[in-house]
Amino acid sequence: MPTAIDHLNPPSGQMADNVVGFARALRAAGLPVGPGSVIDAMNALQVIEIGNRADVYTTLESIFVKRHEHALIFAQAFDLFFRAAEEWKHMLDSVPLPDHAKKKPPPASRRIQEAMAQPAMREEMPQAQEQELRLSVSDKEILQKKDFAQMSAAEIAQVIRAIARMKLPQAELVTRRHRPDPRGLRLDMRRTLRRSLCTSGEIIDIRKLGRIEKPAPIVALLDISGSMSEYTRLFLHFLHAITDARKRVSVFLFGTRLTNVTRALRAKDPDEALESCSQTVEDWAGGTRIATSLHTFNKLWARRVLGQGAIVLLISDGLEREADDTLAFEMDRLHRSCRRLIWLNPLLRFGGFEAKAHGIKMMLPHVDEFRPVHNLSSIEGLVEALSAPPPPHHRSLIRSVA
Repeated sequence: MPTAIDHLNPPSGQMADNVVGFARALRAAGLPVGPGSVIDAMNALQVIEIGNRADVYTTLESIFVKRHEHALIFAQAFDLFFRAAEEWKHMLDSVPLPDHAKKKPPPASRRIQEAMAQPAMREEMPQAQEQELRLSVSDKEILQKKDFAQMSAAEIAQVIRAIARMKLPQAELVTRRHRPDPRGLRLDMRRTLRRSLCTSGEIIDIRKLGRIEKPAPIVALLDISGSMSEYTRLFLHFLHAITDARKRVSVFLFGTRLTNVTRALRAKDPDEALESCSQTVEDWAGGTRIATSLHTFNKLWARRVLGQGAIVLLISDGLEREADDTLAFEMDRLHRSCRRLIWLNPLLRFGGFEAKAHGIKMMLPHVDEFRPVHNLSSIEGLVEALSAPPPPHHRSLIRSVA
């Protein structure tokens, strides 16, 4: 009879140390694991059979996983942390696999590997900590103004974490509907008369109504052509952060055709959301047909998503392959259908930028704001602009914020 493998008590450690180390790895990967969960996990493992890997997995999952989107991260972390110690498995890992047997890693695998690869904490001298603090502040200032196209992989990872931490304040839009409000300006006659029944018909308590305020819907049209390939992934992370913070957000990707990825970006995990987007879109990093994509949007989606004073974010460099009168017509139609049209163009990173391309000249008269979006500072400026109160409808003033 084969001996059961003790997955939580290898020769190099004890059960409590392994549970604590596993909890730290989950916390580094983004799961909210506290000391109370660690204590519960240790107590639960004492009443099950440690040699059964499935029982250990189910027990720890029931304690550490609080949301559905955390299940995938937990599964990958468990497989990496509690590996079986058979020698034949290590031998098989060293055998090269054929190309058809290689599988693409799951969406959250990179985050799990970074969490597992974190070095152990060690004490440092106060002078070294002060020097590291000065360097980190300087690096943050440089990172704020550095172009996305010139960043390394490590810097892009820092930008993605900074974007995930951004909070988008809810810019309220006054609607036509009313609700009970003691500081309202409109008399609620029905509730006032009903309240007067308690005082024999004498009106003593006057009830009022106030206007309902809701955040304005946001519709993003993101260019995923080859000329925008260096910025597309970071913009998708930003749109995922907006989608997570606000309910009424619609995202469309266009190159040679228009694709609705709103449902794909609803996933809580950003890696899983971007992986779902890449599987949905077929014309990634291809050509650009802005006029055709805008025509499809105006015909099929404008009435569905542009109601109630929507704000449209057009993220594109404006380099249209077939710039004609159709592009100007579709831009004008889009501008008339929304409350505010903001064009985000990475080409504004150049100081002497001039609208010389024919497509840019035809699109520019139909936008409300023309803003750069090539670094972290420009994204923060966009967040402030979206947080401001919405302007009146059909405001045709073009404001360049280069």
